[in-house]
Amino acid sequence: MKQILLVFLGGGVGSSLRFLLGKWLNSPENGIPYGTFFANILGSLLIGIILGYAAKTEALSQNQTLFLATGFCGGFTTFSTFAYENHVFLKSGDFTSFAIYTISSFIIGFLAVFAGIHVIKLM
Repeated sequence: MKQILLVFLGGGVGSSLRFLLGKWLNSPENGIPYGTFFANILGSLLIGIILGYAAKTEALSQNQTLFLATGFCGGFTTFSTFAYENHVFLKSGDFTSFAIYTISSFIIGFLAVFAGIHVIKLM
């Protein structure tokens, strides 16, 4: 039960921050969901750092890892919003934004995870 509560609390904090980031960076004028993009990339970097650090040093307990990686990063990043925003691009016929957003999200997201792990290995 304690682990579920830790994931719940971490997810709440992450989701709240993602909401605020979206309010700040997503603009109806340009249509590009920068808030979601930034949250997903930053979350990918953070999960790489957190899990890389946990694996390298064993300094994080299982509960801390659940709170930070599963809870916070899981709540902060969002695949469902990413999928919906791509649906909007396709529905509006904006295939260029769809392609750029999708490809850059995947590539930069993967690179961010690897960068986070690599940073921890260098420490």
